[in-house]
Amino acid sequence: MKKVYLSLTIIGAIVPYLFFTQFFQVEGLNITLFISSLFANGATGGFTTDLLLSSFIFWVFMFQQLRKPNNPKPYLFIILNLTIGLSCALPAYLYAREKS
Repeated sequence: MKKVYLSLTIIGAIVPYLFFTQFFQVEGLNITLFISSLFANGATGGFTTDLLLSSFIFWVFMFQQLRKPNNPKPYLFIILNLTIGLSCALPAYLYAREKS
């Protein structure tokens, strides 16, 4: 499973940035517009809210897993989650758990 998690981590890092790059090429580094676009309508608002809640649940899970021996510390994965997304952070965390 380690190879699968590593592959998913790479895919989860590349694919979101294809969309982010496209947005910022068209709109420039307009963070306010980027955030307002996340909630532009009910569909995008629903996906954004689902992703935010899933990320929060993932953080809670990682901190809870610290009680068990040999689990990775969550800080790197939180940074990945905030800078790239859950699609990269979650498989990276699962890869790190397999590795330890």
